[in-house]
Amino acid sequence: MNQHYTKARPTLIDGGRHVDDRGALSFVNRFDFKGVDRFYWVQSGQAGVPRGWVGHRRDQKWFVVLQGEAVVAVVQPDNWEQPSRDLAVARFTLSAAHPQVLHVPAGYATANVNLAPDTILMIFSSGKIEDAKTDDFRFPPDQWAVLAGNNKTNVES
Repeated sequence: MNQHYTKARPTLIDGGRHVDDRGALSFVNRFDFKGVDRFYWVQSGQAGVPRGWVGHRRDQKWFVVLQGEAVVAVVQPDNWEQPSRDLAVARFTLSAAHPQVLHVPAGYATANVNLAPDTILMIFSSGKIEDAKTDDFRFPPDQWAVLAGNNKTNVES
């Protein structure tokens, strides 16, 4: 059994959006930034191109879509050097139109794919950049399916 197995599960933190004649205000007020050390964002002009799989034993991640729509796929490796290919993958569809933050605890690998062109996915990380080299596990892009079934709804496997 994987000695780094965690019982913590990925969770969605719901937000909201207010629109009036001045424009739109999007928010996720329940996200408190506790544990966040850095952030970055990914923007791809093309939809349908998967990024990942990258895993972290110690680092937590929080994902939010600022523009467009993306699927974030999450899997808990059973072995960090040679994980099984038949592990359950949880998939979460995030959209700028329906603000949410996906929290992925330490002990998971993630991949994502944009569902719309010019999607911007922001990622907050609990790990400092200087520690990333010792907590970065990369897996082949086809290790697990990023998209499966109906990718327009939040689906947890």
